[in-house]
Amino acid sequence: MKRLRRVVESGDIIEDYSEDVRGHSCLILGFGTKQRPIHVVCLSKEVYLAIITAYLPAPRLWADDFKKRVNR
Repeated sequence: MKRLRRVVESGDIIEDYSEDVRGHSCLILGFGTKQRPIHVVCLSKEVYLAIITAYLPAPRLWADDFKKRVNR
């Protein structure tokens, strides 16, 4: 849980989903132990922040910096 908090607090927003049916959400990139990339999708509500999902991005689906999707 500490790693997710660190990603949300200090990571970079790499995708913005303003048209999401759940509400305005975004994809954040941060790094965990040994600089392992972590993606967190979250949704900002008026009184709380909802974590929709968190995952370790597959290198074959992302550019080397894990900021852009690729078709390999």
